Amino acid sequence: MAPRQKKCSFCGRSERDAELLISGIDGYICNECAEQAHEIVLANVKKPSRLKMKDLPKPAEIKAYLDKYVIGQKDAKKTLSVAVYNHYKRLNHPEAEDDVELEKSNIIMVGSTGTGKTLLARTIAKLLVVPFAIVDATVLTEAGYVGEDVESLLTRLLQAADGDVNQAECGIVFIDEIDKIARKGDNPSITRDVSGEGVQQGLLKLLEGSVVNVPPQGGRKHPEQQFIQVNTKNILFICGGAFDGIEKRIAQRLNTHVVGFDASRNVAKLDKSNMMQYIAPMDLKSFGLIPEIIGRLPILTHLEPLDRTALLRILTEPKNSIIKQYIRLFALDGVKLTFADGVFDYIVDKAVEFKLGARGLRSLVETVMMDVMYEIPSQHVSKYEVTVDYAKSKVEKANMFVLKEKTEDK
Repeated sequence: MAPRQKKCSFCGRSERDAELLISGIDGYICNECAEQAHEIVLANVKKPSRLKMKDLPKPAEIKAYLDKYVIGQKDAKKTLSVAVYNHYKRLNHPEAEDDVELEKSNIIMVGSTGTGKTLLARTIAKLLVVPFAIVDATVLTEAGYVGEDVESLLTRLLQAADGDVNQAECGIVFIDEIDKIARKGDNPSITRDVSGEGVQQGLLKLLEGSVVNVPPQGGRKHPEQQFIQVNTKNILFICGGAFDGIEKRIAQRLNTHVVGFDASRNVAKLDKSNMMQYIAPMDLKSFGLIPEIIGRLPILTHLEPLDRTALLRILTEPKNSIIKQYIRLFALDGVKLTFADGVFDYIVDKAVEFKLGARGLRSLVETVMMDVMYEIPSQHVSKYEVTVDYAKSKVEKANMFVLKEKTEDK
């Protein structure tokens, strides 16, 4: 008796005609039917609209997770952990017997470029597994002008949620470069500040919480499209900005407040190397943010400037550090990559010298490793060591003064 021919229990395709046949207890399914079944499940099984309280990590757990990816910034991590925990706790307990309504706590982070503002927001979204969108405030303009409307922020969030409005309404939006939409000046002008105060006014309704008509394909470019209504009441907004030059405003405020017999003693106590730690909402107002938008960003935190020790740790310690990424890239080619003593110190010294911050570490390592990554895949070697002399030759050969000028212009 001939053995029974294996065939897909769904479409009847034989083992010979199917690319892959997966066996079950009493039947088989081919790869095409499995893919179709997967698409049907995705289309019909509704995802949970929000993070359940039992799945919500505690503030200490959120900070511990952030510690794996972000070096330092203890105060900012603690503030973010508490704010995010309270936000999703509020979503899970919308009604209270005593009629106490919990308001949304949007966050504003202030810190110089390369200190980790975007990384903190992205890492929290990764932990919570919620829709997350990063938008740049510099491209936004007041409605009716060339540029993107404020509602385009929510278009990105909808895309991150695969078009699921319920998911998007519980997501996180990180608005970068918030300082670039500061009011251009206090003097009234006949011309409208369409990319400054005009954008801030447009952001108010989003930050406060209201039902917004969102163009799914992005604004005026497709006027015939159907709008999607999104309620921003439960969307957490995290804003970040470098606020370049705000230290001078902080110093002026502190000096004017320090009066009396021991004024000089109080001034001496100030840490002049890190004036950002003394930031207050009034400093944001003097920089150019309107009072209404400051009021809708009640949680203000700062990021510490990165010193040499912090940069060295950033280079090697985090779970996805730059060096670990390059070691992994070489391992995929079967090559064990090592670095001689002093290479990391040299790279960090150059980052400090050119004031590149953590973001510049990647550029420096890329400069050192470019030729090696080009040559090694064609060579039959099992290991390679980067020496200090080699790193110096590559960095000095590069046009570092151009990189320095670009960094100083930011």
